[in-house]
Amino acid sequence: MTCKALVVDDSRAIRMILSNALEKLGWEVCEASNGREALSVLERQNGSVSLVLIDWNMPEMNGLELVRAVRADPHYADVKLMMVTTETQVEQMMTALEAGANEYLMKPFDKAMIEGKLRILGLVQEQQEVM
Repeated sequence: MTCKALVVDDSRAIRMILSNALEKLGWEVCEASNGREALSVLERQNGSVSLVLIDWNMPEMNGLELVRAVRADPHYADVKLMMVTTETQVEQMMTALEAGANEYLMKPFDKAMIEGKLRILGLVQEQQEVM
């Protein structure tokens, strides 16, 4: 399966919520439960992924480590990275953005918030809205 968006979170429920929201906006979605698995998915997808939604707190490789790993690989220079996390401190937001995240969404969130962030990133057009 080829996907355009990758949802990375160790919570199956959160992956499902994010995936459903993205699919309603017209995205083909893959999932990973940690950063290491996400890097494998990105490699297997061979450049088709244009958006990665990343949780911060995960086992094996956390979200910040994943952002740094993706940004260290020039193959993924155009991939948009959005942290979706319970980490709400400004310092953590700044750390993620400085590491290469394009956007930051704090949990809890709703579909409209996800859509708003995607609009900021230029990834959702008006005609794609499905409410």
